[in-house]
Amino acid sequence: MRRGRRKVENPSTARRILAAAEQHFAAQGMAGARTQGIASSARANKAMLYYYFGNKRRLHRAVLENLFRQLLGRNMASPNKEGSPRERLRSFITGYFDFLASHPNYPRLVQREALEASRDFDRIVEQYLRPFHSQLVRTIREGVAADEIRAVDPDHTASMILGMTTCCFAAPILRKVAGHHRLGPHVVEARKHALIAFLDHGLDPQQVRSR
Repeated sequence: MRRGRRKVENPSTARRILAAAEQHFAAQGMAGARTQGIASSARANKAMLYYYFGNKRRLHRAVLENLFRQLLGRNMASPNKEGSPRERLRSFITGYFDFLASHPNYPRLVQREALEASRDFDRIVEQYLRPFHSQLVRTIREGVAADEIRAVDPDHTASMILGMTTCCFAAPILRKVAGHHRLGPHVVEARKHALIAFLDHGLDPQQVRSR
């Protein structure tokens, strides 16, 4: 971690601390989480936590940056980046969905940062969230220009895509209303296919021409 972690001498210990901290910060926020609880969950001692990460704020930053780098690495270095705009859009959405499915704490951590208006949030937006959103907008705009996506507002469409993709992971109330208390692999996979099918239909320029 550039500013969040020292050089790692025992990477397994540092990874356990990072994973435990992610769970605690997602559940309790940075203010509510306790370093002793994080260290205990990581099967480490507080001295190791402070050695690798300095303090709780820097550990919190390391947790977020670890997630953001994985997100951008998955979506902004896509092997399908040379495909058509519509193919790249599908790859982007699939990559984001898969990231959320494998990192369920991510939405809660980001929501907490936004709601608490932490001093790091502006930096997070500029360094991670805005480039991510901009790439999605750009891909949609290119799809419209290539007549592969119907004439939509790229900004509004990007926001709706991100909202639809995130909501089933970020809003537990929706899972309870639908009766899915746990998002098992079959449910997640079915939801991903339903989302892609819905967007394929809604963004298809042929659907407009056939009316």
